[in-house]
Amino acid sequence: MARTCRVGGVEIGGGRPLAVIAGPCVLESFDLGLRIGETVRDACAAVGLGFVFKASFDKANRSSVSSARGPGQEAGLDALARLRERLGVPVTTDVHLPEQAEAVARAVDLLQVPAFLCRQTDLLSAVGAAAARHRRGVNVKKGQFLSPTEMLGPVRKLAAAGCANVMLTERGTFFGYHRLVNDFIGVGDLMDLPAEGGAPPVCFDVTHSTQLPGAGEQTGGRPERAPLLARAAAAAGVHALFVECHPEPAKGASDSATMLPLDAVPGLLRVVARVREAAGGAVETP
Repeated sequence: MARTCRVGGVEIGGGRPLAVIAGPCVLESFDLGLRIGETVRDACAAVGLGFVFKASFDKANRSSVSSARGPGQEAGLDALARLRERLGVPVTTDVHLPEQAEAVARAVDLLQVPAFLCRQTDLLSAVGAAAARHRRGVNVKKGQFLSPTEMLGPVRKLAAAGCANVMLTERGTFFGYHRLVNDFIGVGDLMDLPAEGGAPPVCFDVTHSTQLPGAGEQTGGRPERAPLLARAAAAAGVHALFVECHPEPAKGASDSATMLPLDAVPGLLRVVARVREAAGGAVETP
């Protein structure tokens, strides 16, 4: 048994079309966010995929204290709310602190809990309560240090706070030093998570999964492998793909080593849509 996650007008899971959560790592400007959002929105619409725009107003987990973090809460949430209106699509962003949850829930449709914070009880309780009050969704990224079954913990904490409109995101698992590995047996286990009320939908983070963490002042990456992972995840039956993109990734304020070039995204989505169709649409595990 599985459940769905409603994100604004996009329903994820339960046999619905594959969804795409995409945008720049950090919100650099309203105009850039609009350009990226319009490109991905139109590309998704052309092949029948759902779309949720993503950008972070603050990146609180940077490798270096001197790294750019974004516009901050007030300016960032204002810009995200305006992007939501201009683009006509749901929007998501990160929540790093319990005291941010209420303001974020008023501005966006999906509250994202970063992987390193996925076990923080106070954060999950605040996010779950705010999402329930405002009828939002919550996306919890699986910690690189957790097994799939251990994600029952965050799901149960959110349920205790009143939120069952939940999805989970796989973004790779630590394997030794400076390397993430994607375990597709684990992805299947995550899609079959024995949670009360059914397994939440699963998103696969295509670009963060190519990271080479801790390689210095800035995280490294292998973005050329992102299309391979996207195809594999679509064939495996995940319910959504997470893709960070930028017109000039090398000039991006955050995650420049892993973001995809914006002009490569429409072609990738066309391929992903064909892979999903060839796999029989929403793939159910036996």
